Amino acid sequence: MATPPHPLKPVQTRSRSPPTFPSPPTTPSSGMTNPMSPIRPAISLHQPNSKKGSSKHNKIFRRVRAVFRSFPIITPACKISVSLHGNRLPDGHVGGTRMTGTLYGHRKARVSLAIQESPGSLPLLLLELTIPTGKLLQDMGGGLVRIALECEKKPNDKTRIEDEPIWTLFCNGRKCGYAAKREPTDEDFNVMQTLRVVSMGAGVIPAGDGADQPADGELTYMRAFFERVAGSKDSETYYMLNPDGNNGPELSLFFVRL
Repeated sequence: MATPPHPLKPVQTRSRSPPTFPSPPTTPSSGMTNPMSPIRPAISLHQPNSKKGSSKHNKIFRRVRAVFRSFPIITPACKISVSLHGNRLPDGHVGGTRMTGTLYGHRKARVSLAIQESPGSLPLLLLELTIPTGKLLQDMGGGLVRIALECEKKPNDKTRIEDEPIWTLFCNGRKCGYAAKREPTDEDFNVMQTLRVVSMGAGVIPAGDGADQPADGELTYMRAFFERVAGSKDSETYYMLNPDGNNGPELSLFFVRL
């Protein structure tokens, strides 16, 4: 006699989630990063001292300046010319502020000019000039180069001269387009970070292991100290300082509001 079948028990079902695959580890030693995100080097540049000053120091400076302005002006009987590192400043200007200036860019592309307080600080001013990098460096190798940047002076405008957005560019008296102020890009930060220990010199910045040569040529640079002389609120000049007064390339930059 056949035994009756056992009653069916309810079957418990378990929902399966789609399989997940572990993502590759990203550690500083492996150097693996997301291929869709741009690679940006660690930036260790510091803020310029001029942007870290306190308002208390500014008030003290203004008070001291007001006291000195109240003194009578005495004209000396003789004039003493001042020479800085072999470069003579124009009459009427004695001394100035030493800054770091860097001209860099790909040889066939436009040259950029960065003005820094020191080689290891963030740029105070960054301009893009409508001159090919290779052409400007070639002209500097041949002798004296004078770059004049002019812009229109507007009435009742309190914009600082270094904050003007665009300039008309003249190189050795010949109009060569314009210069525009811009914000630093990742490539600019990379250049400043690579050259943070370089005070003066010129050369080529390597593109990196396995990187293809850019279509607009290799990335070249020239860095030197500049003497910044402020003539007025509408004029500033940067004179390149050659070490030991040798006959190296000379460059002067004139910022003028007319």
